[in-house]
Amino acid sequence: MTAKNKKNSLHTFSVLAYKESPYLEDCIKSVTQQKYPSEVILATSTPNQFIKNLAKKYGLELKINHGKSGIGADFDFALQAGETELVTIAHQDDIYDSEYSQAMIGAYQSHPESLIIFPDYYELRNGERVEQNTLLKVKHLLLWPLRFSSGKSKFMKRMTLRFGDPISCPAVTFNTRKVQPPLFDNEMKNDVDWHAWEVLSKQPGNFTFVDRKLMGHRIHTASATTENIQNHTRTEEDFQILQRFWPKWIARKIAKLDARSEKSNQNQTEDKHD
Repeated sequence: MTAKNKKNSLHTFSVLAYKESPYLEDCIKSVTQQKYPSEVILATSTPNQFIKNLAKKYGLELKINHGKSGIGADFDFALQAGETELVTIAHQDDIYDSEYSQAMIGAYQSHPESLIIFPDYYELRNGERVEQNTLLKVKHLLLWPLRFSSGKSKFMKRMTLRFGDPISCPAVTFNTRKVQPPLFDNEMKNDVDWHAWEVLSKQPGNFTFVDRKLMGHRIHTASATTENIQNHTRTEEDFQILQRFWPKWIARKIAKLDARSEKSNQNQTEDKHD
C-alpha cells in the first residue's frame, strides 16, 4: 500500500533519505504499512537514482532540498516538507511498528496542545530487536518526569533533559501548529535534536510521551551517531547542551558519565557496510 491519495490524513512521515542507505527500503515499507493511513514523502539533499527509484516504486513524492546543507538544515527541510498537522521526521535506517501513527494520532487528540509526541523505542542490532541494554535502561530512567506528569510544565520538560537526551529524534512526531522551522542547530553534528528539545522545553505546550516501544532505532558502524562517539564530537556537544542546565564543572562530569553509557553503541554494533 503506497502513500498516494491520503490528503485527508492528519499525519505525514517525512522520510529523510541520504545518499544510498541499504536500509531505506525497509524504512519505507514500515511507514507505508501503518494501520493509520499516514501520508509519506521522501525528503533529501542528496538526490540520486537510488532514491528516485524507490520513490517511484512506492509512489512517493520526492522533495529535494536545494537550500542550506547540514544535518540541522536537512531536519528543518524534512519537517517543513510535511503539509499535515503532525509530521514525523523518519530516519532512513530506522523502522516504525504498524501502530505507530495510530498511537501518535490518539495521543495528539487527547493532548492537542502538545509540541511533540513520541513513544519509547527499541534498538536494532545485527538484525535483532534489542529492548534492554545499559543505554536503553538509562534513557528509560531519564524519562521518569514524563511518565508521572502530562509533560506540560516547563520544570518537568527540562527535568527530562537535565542529565542527557532520552528522546529519540526519529521517534518524535511534531505538532506543526505549534512547532515550525528553523528549529534544529545546523552547526552541531550530533546534538541537533537535544538542542531542539531544550528550545521547545521553554515554550508553552506538552511533551507527550506514549509509554510503548513503537519504533526501532538501528545501530550500526556507519551511522552518524557511532562516528560522532568515536571522534568525541558527541561528548563536546553534550557538554555544550548540559551547560544550559548546570554549572560548567557539573556539566563536564555529566558529559563524561554519558559518554561511558554510549559505549553500548560501539561495543554492540550492527554489521559493517560501505
